[in-house]
Amino acid sequence: MTSNAGHVPSGYVAHFRKSPLTEPWEPLFSKIESGAISLGVRVRPPHCNGRDFVHGGLICALADNAMGLSVVETLNQEGATRSRHGSTVHLGMDYLASAQPGQWLEFVPRVLKAGSSLAFAECRVVADGNLIARGNATFRVYQTRTVDRADA
Repeated sequence: MTSNAGHVPSGYVAHFRKSPLTEPWEPLFSKIESGAISLGVRVRPPHCNGRDFVHGGLICALADNAMGLSVVETLNQEGATRSRHGSTVHLGMDYLASAQPGQWLEFVPRVLKAGSSLAFAECRVVADGNLIARGNATFRVYQTRTVDRADA
C-alpha cells in the first residue's frame, strides 16, 4: 500500500460519465488534455483479483473507456457530427506488470487517427508512474447522415 492512499493527482476531477459496468469501481476520476480523456483510480480491493492485484478485466475495460471517450472528444474538437458515439471493433492489451491496492492507476490514451468511419487509439496504463500495460483499439465511428429534404 502506498503512502498516498487518498491522494488524487492534480488535474483529475470526479469522472463525468457513469455506467453500470464502472459503478462498482467508483470513485473514478478523469482529466481532459489535448483532446485526450485520461482516467484514474486509486486501487482498492474491488479492483483486484484473488491474488490481490488489479484484475486484467478492469484494466482492459477502463483502457477501452479512455480510448473511446478520447475518440469522441477528438471528433467533437474537429466539429464532426455523429448520430451515436461508436463502438469498439478491435481491442488489444499487453500486460507488462501488476498494480497493487493503494497505487494510483492511470489510463493515458492517444488518438492516432479519427476518420469518417474508423478511429484508432492507443493507451498507456501506469501505476504510480510505472508502465504496467498498453492497449490499442479500433473504433467504428457513426457519422450523422445528411438527408436532402427533397428525397425524404
